[in-house]
Amino acid sequence: MTAALIVVDVQNDFCEGGSLAVAGGARVAADVAGLIGSGAYPIVLATRDHHIDPGAHFSDAPDFVDSWPPHCVVGTDGEQLHAPLEPDMFAETFFKGEYAAAYSGFEGASASGTGLADWLRSHDVDRVDICGVATDYCVRATALDAAREGFRVRVLEGLTAAVSADNLPRVRQEWADAGVTTD
Repeated sequence: MTAALIVVDVQNDFCEGGSLAVAGGARVAADVAGLIGSGAYPIVLATRDHHIDPGAHFSDAPDFVDSWPPHCVVGTDGEQLHAPLEPDMFAETFFKGEYAAAYSGFEGASASGTGLADWLRSHDVDRVDICGVATDYCVRATALDAAREGFRVRVLEGLTAAVSADNLPRVRQEWADAGVTTD
């Protein structure tokens, strides 16, 4: 069995200057690229928001809980990985949220239609380390779903950026309750 690194939603729209920017997103992109370049992980995967028409997930008057400004729209620069991350750094990318809200990478699928859990199992992965944006939304959901799927899960919290630091105590407790560790 082996470990994989899952890089969650480090996309232009979620980094400084994007339509739904999270402070520290660009730093996460640079630091994650360095980690990938170190060769520490035999398998590195990405998740990406990939919105076509996600319905009520987008709003002109968002509540920033269930609805958000338009972001990561397919075909826009905002949907792309933030430099220095490049698509060829990843063994596979899992796209989520085309027609509905999707926070967890486990809600997405590769271009061939394979879900993240099935892909991990088919590659004998039993442990995942997770990093990316945003700690309190998509990283949170991906880590919780990974634990529910039976993987050993660690969140590399120093390689994440949160929408709101006020959410982090609750998120850390949810992770602890699910058996997710942090580093």
